[in-house]
Amino acid sequence: MQRFIAALLAVASCASIAHAQSSEPASTSPPLTLVRALALAGAAAPTLEAATAGVRAAEAGRTVAGYRPNPSIVAETENIAGSGQYRGVRSAETTAGLAFPIELGGKRSARIAVADAIGNRARIGSALAEADLRLAVTQLYIEATAAERRLATAREQAGIAREALRAAGVRVQAGRASPLEQQRADVLRINAETAVERTQRLADVARDNLARRIGQPVTGVLDMAWYDRVEGYGPARPIAPAGTLALAAARADATTADAQVRLARSQRIPDVTLSASARHLEATNDVAAVFGVSIPIPLFNNGRASVTQARAQSDQAQALRRAAELDTAQDIARAQVEVANAATSARNASGPALASATEAARIARIGYREGKFGQLDLLDAERTLSETRTAAIDALATYHDAKARLERLVAAAPSLEENDR
Repeated sequence: MQRFIAALLAVASCASIAHAQSSEPASTSPPLTLVRALALAGAAAPTLEAATAGVRAAEAGRTVAGYRPNPSIVAETENIAGSGQYRGVRSAETTAGLAFPIELGGKRSARIAVADAIGNRARIGSALAEADLRLAVTQLYIEATAAERRLATAREQAGIAREALRAAGVRVQAGRASPLEQQRADVLRINAETAVERTQRLADVARDNLARRIGQPVTGVLDMAWYDRVEGYGPARPIAPAGTLALAAARADATTADAQVRLARSQRIPDVTLSASARHLEATNDVAAVFGVSIPIPLFNNGRASVTQARAQSDQAQALRRAAELDTAQDIARAQVEVANAATSARNASGPALASATEAARIARIGYREGKFGQLDLLDAERTLSETRTAAIDALATYHDAKARLERLVAAAPSLEENDR
């Protein structure tokens, strides 16, 4: 009888012991916070390097667009290797000079406008890359913290199952329970230990994925206080898509297309090439000046088709901009609802529901210790508590993920006023 009572006390205290062990910090080093993870990921992200290189390329393209056409050296020799008086080089006439292309129709300013639009689009693309990286790292951090919490819950459940198996063995030996009760408890222990192994692998994978993003191993603890925090979220305020990155990218594409139309129109006006040369007459050893003008004739390609193509592309870009405005507004409204619902679910799951399940498990332990409840009642209460904790973990993960996606949608576009000037 004394051994039986000792087993009951062990079962009653197993949950509190396991919970205390799971809540102990694994390391004395400061936790890896989300802010720190984002900073590390930004320093090691190839996507940001690519976006930065794109901005540099656009800036170089702006410089190239501002250059004027290069002059050409003109050199030719006439009246040589002929017959009669033109035999040899006695009557040769050598002309050497420079040809200066003159751009007309505002081609240079049109090129600069296109380059400026491309540069602004590249800067917005860089901001998009930063926002996408922030979302990806945040989601990996959420996955890693949730995996840590699931692992702690699985270990606690395994500890409860082991203690329940010992208690069942004592009852069977004392003749107070059927051997079936011990077999049932052993099956629950095996399943619980298998769940620990499976959850451990998932936690390791989550940490490895986060480590790949931040460029260094994740060996310390994570910021569980951040994970447990659910910010107050009242009625959703409508958020206009204006000023967001998604809409800014569509507007930048439309601006680039409009600049391409202007460039196509300017290219319909032919350029003029002026030349100034000096001609040397071999026969008299005299020198004469030669001036020339060259004007192309737009006979076969007058540029009209290019303008039509540019206008069609501009119409397409404007339509895509309007579609992006509608899609962004809908996505933001949907994301706001998801955040509000996830916040409510997380607060309930980690608050009243978890408190009720904890109290039910506490009562079951007391009743089992006093002989008022059976083993199945205790195991059912502990299993309900474990499932409630798992549901709370999932609800918190859903809340943080929804919030991260909303922040990605409403991320502000960078100011391009200075670049436009």
